[in-house]
Amino acid sequence: MFLNPALSAALDRITERAADVRRAFVPGSVPQHDDVATPAAISDFMLDPLSVSASDGLYFVARDSRGEAGFTSDGLFALRSGRLEDRDGRAICGLDPSRRLAELRIDSVDEVLGRAANARIEADGSLVYDRTSIDPRSGMRESRRIVAGRLALARFPPGTRLFERDGLRIAPPGVDARFGAPGSDGFAAVEPLHRSRSRVDLDESLARLKDAYIAFDALQAAEAAKGHLGKTAMDLLK
Repeated sequence: MFLNPALSAALDRITERAADVRRAFVPGSVPQHDDVATPAAISDFMLDPLSVSASDGLYFVARDSRGEAGFTSDGLFALRSGRLEDRDGRAICGLDPSRRLAELRIDSVDEVLGRAANARIEADGSLVYDRTSIDPRSGMRESRRIVAGRLALARFPPGTRLFERDGLRIAPPGVDARFGAPGSDGFAAVEPLHRSRSRVDLDESLARLKDAYIAFDALQAAEAAKGHLGKTAMDLLK
């Protein structure tokens, strides 16, 4: 079955509006359409020490399934097998001493020996944990603060619209991100123990989705009526 251009465009609008509804449930997400955007970025307090929120316009950097860098505003992270990951299991990146993106991990020996405790992210983006050990002479338990690395943040030129791929935001061709660390390089600090809310107004996005369905139904009805009139005219000519 082939749709005329108007019906095809109406279906595309339904798909786009449905995507914005889904984004309303994704922390830190931004809508494709400005008419369903909330007026300001808001974050919620979390008890999770690996949860952080970034200022509006700043993104965390993650590796997608192809190993390519993508961007997210969802700062709900977790340590899995010593690696800092997002809620979908993608590696979260920091900046190595050469200012290149690298996966954030705690020391592999500490991970294997179970010596890493109280993992947390601080305002400057540092992934920190306490290395616990026992002094062989005194038998006393010791704890030392270890910095595994710092989160990388990304920002884009004003007016840049990112698009989605595999759950991450991707920059348009020819647009490069500027990378830096929280609290330095001209980037704002992150907010520990917080998680950004979605920037999509759920009620507005549902209303716009309903409008898109109504418009599609109206076009379908018009096409059906046009087809019926054409058949009637042909019958009269027989």
